[in-house]
Amino acid sequence: MSMNKAAQLWFINVISFLLFSILSLTGLINWLFVPRGGGSEGGFAVQLRHFLREVHEWTALMFIIVMLIHLVLHWTYIKSNLQKYGIIK
Repeated sequence: MSMNKAAQLWFINVISFLLFSILSLTGLINWLFVPRGGGSEGGFAVQLRHFLREVHEWTALMFIIVMLIHLVLHWTYIKSNLQKYGIIK
């Protein structure tokens, strides 16, 4: 079963929104709510900070990949606008 282009774009947009939301939440929680430091105790806060950082980094990688797919799906539109404004020929 093949999705048409509009369905593909919708799917990519939803996935990119979800990934961006996860990126925002993990970054903000790690920055604002999880205490820094902790030293060598390795308590819950340190484990939470490391977990959130891992989730944040992997989500960022997936977000970059989804954005590249997004650009590929919109390439004809991008190219036509670049030609329209004389940026490329």
